[in-house]
Amino acid sequence: MWLVAGLGNPGPGYAMHRHNIGFRVVDELCRRIGGRFSAPARMRAEIAEGRLGPPGSDGARLVLLKSRTFMNDTGAALAKSTAYYKIKPDRLIVVHDELDLDLGRMRVKHGGGDNGHNGLKSIRKSLNTGDYYRIRVGVGRPPGRQDPADFLLSNFPARERDDVEIQIARAADAVESLIINGLDRTQSAFNS
Repeated sequence: MWLVAGLGNPGPGYAMHRHNIGFRVVDELCRRIGGRFSAPARMRAEIAEGRLGPPGSDGARLVLLKSRTFMNDTGAALAKSTAYYKIKPDRLIVVHDELDLDLGRMRVKHGGGDNGHNGLKSIRKSLNTGDYYRIRVGVGRPPGRQDPADFLLSNFPARERDDVEIQIARAADAVESLIINGLDRTQSAFNS
């Protein structure tokens, strides 16, 4: 079993923000497995379950997670979910936005620092480790002197929306590849 957590902020007002690209990748994975999100009591997250591959297949079992907490408290939802499903860090994939990568670029990695990302800081604090898989989805840097927080909490402009949809599909492909093919092959195929 794998737990795939997309990072973002809950609620429709945040849905299309750069900071919510992790949620959108997990939504795409949910669509692919034919799942539906529900909000179990006390989980502090929306959860969907299914298997990779066609319905009824013996593909890898997935638990998809979108925290119902804000980004800065994502770790609380992950701690509850990993404990409930008995998921170890080597079966956890976190999908998140990355300012240091341009839109259209992605990095798949295992472990590492938080690089100032409040969601990753919260996860490290709650799980007492940073040793899990990450799909870092590029959203680019803010123009000029725009505050990075304001940039992340804004929608992608209309001219980038097609590229964003392609990037979401590629990131979902990378999650599937990581589970099926392992880290080395996935990095070779997807790191840009």
